[in-house]
Amino acid sequence: MSGLLNMASLADFEPLAAVIPATKVEITVSCRNLLDRDTFSKSDPICVLYTQTVANREWREFGRTEVIDNTLNPDFVHKFILDYFFEERQNLRFDLYDLDSKSENLSKHDFLGQMCCTLGEVVGSQGSRMERSLNNIDWASSVIHNVPSYFRGIPGKNCGTIIVKAEELGNCRSVLMQFCGNKLDKKDFFGKSDPFLVFYRSNKDGTFTICHKTEVVKNTLDPVWQAFKIPVRALCNGDYDRAIKIEVYDWDRDGGHDYIGEFSTSYRELSKGHSQFTVWEVSHSHFPHVYFTHFCLKYHKHLLKISYTQINFTVAIDFTASNGNPSQPTSLHYMSPYHLNAYALALRAVGEIIQDYDSDKLFPALGFGAKLPPDGRISHEFPLNGNPENPYCSGIEGVLEAYYQSLKSVRLYGPTYFSPVINHVARYASLVKDGSEYFILLIISDGVISDMAQTKESIVNASSLPMSIIIVGVGPAEFDEMIELDGDEVRISSRGRFAERDIVQFVPFRDYIDRRGNHILSMARLAKDVLAEIPDQFLQYVRSRGIKPQHSSHSSSSKPPPALVHPVHPLQTQI
Repeated sequence: MSGLLNMASLADFEPLAAVIPATKVEITVSCRNLLDRDTFSKSDPICVLYTQTVANREWREFGRTEVIDNTLNPDFVHKFILDYFFEERQNLRFDLYDLDSKSENLSKHDFLGQMCCTLGEVVGSQGSRMERSLNNIDWASSVIHNVPSYFRGIPGKNCGTIIVKAEELGNCRSVLMQFCGNKLDKKDFFGKSDPFLVFYRSNKDGTFTICHKTEVVKNTLDPVWQAFKIPVRALCNGDYDRAIKIEVYDWDRDGGHDYIGEFSTSYRELSKGHSQFTVWEVSHSHFPHVYFTHFCLKYHKHLLKISYTQINFTVAIDFTASNGNPSQPTSLHYMSPYHLNAYALALRAVGEIIQDYDSDKLFPALGFGAKLPPDGRISHEFPLNGNPENPYCSGIEGVLEAYYQSLKSVRLYGPTYFSPVINHVARYASLVKDGSEYFILLIISDGVISDMAQTKESIVNASSLPMSIIIVGVGPAEFDEMIELDGDEVRISSRGRFAERDIVQFVPFRDYIDRRGNHILSMARLAKDVLAEIPDQFLQYVRSRGIKPQHSSHSSSSKPPPALVHPVHPLQTQI
């Protein structure tokens, strides 16, 4: 099914080896309707971000936001800057606390709620904006997440929601700015206003993200705020015409700050203040003079711009007899009650990364090389869930369940044909060539390919389509033919035609098995290698077509119809 993937754009065609390690995203956190844990005022929330190591699944504190006094609806200004890897599962945990003292020890403060997700889920959400409910932590989850019992929430309480936004970092210049105001509105009964400014940058979906707050200047209608330095990326992420909204408030001790007014500008307009005063009107006043006193130029390479691409992920599993009898422990399809077999491990390793970029978590799952009930027809393209009109499985767990059920109902046979499942995905990819969708086919197989000539032709044809193929070889075979399909050394060809680009990535699963039996490490290593080339392959496709990055607000995609195959092709190939 289709999902959302933030991919490289056409702005800078850097080698992917340089692009992937350097990609950084900025995480912004807001909350709504938090628990009120204070008796005489509202909570004073802070957000703590934890990341999880792959090796031992240990949660480590990454950073903390500032504390915002007396509010249940905080928009935190402090950002978390994370390295983003498409090919890795990066687990995140956001914990919210009500600070009761200046102690750094979180056990001294009231727990407000928690949310766990992956960085891929945030990046892959519509507009790279994800909103979820905050959860209480019971004793069991405290143990699972290595969270001490004193961090537990209040059972049965609605903890509110957390909003997490991701934006890839672009231009890293910094600019020093200063603002002042003149004749602002008087909001306090016994004195003048206590004004401060809040800066927001606009998002592509029409919303705004807070990026800076000034200090409060007490008891004046003609404030002069301190000069501050801010990265250009925080204001506009390199888009000099991107709208910047500045709101003016009168500070109140109870957190109910009075709104004075607002104005909009852009970085391009602000930059004119370097040589002249710029004046904006707020409400019924003229405000403020804006000027730059210094530019701090500090660059790094601009690597990516975000464009939004729908991901269609399809799984194809080898059901040929060479895998061995599934009821025997020697079979590659053996369903052990104690651990996953190689097929299931490979499927989970790749699928759990891809599903983060899928909004509905529905995947078509196919099998090939089996005799199907009730008449024993051989098929090289059958739905694992048994429903040719709707072959989609719910999440990777649904794919695994359908895989296990198929092992109980079909008879492993042969031969090993790759071309039918490649052609199946290619038919859908041929319908959408504008870069708005990209198709990924995962084939898991154990050995010799019986239709090598047809498979080469299918790959050459598919190389001009928005499509990539991942092949994972399981078992002890040599996999010479699969290595040839990879095309890293010699570009694959068929009937004198060469593939337009390399779209196949092959790896033998045995090379990733952890010697200590740590399946989590095995899956992480496998996923990292097989998925690392996907952004580059996508980039090669859009570059060769001159396709501009998609910056729409995620209108519904033209996803394939639920039928398994195009009507002009038979569902099951008979031998």
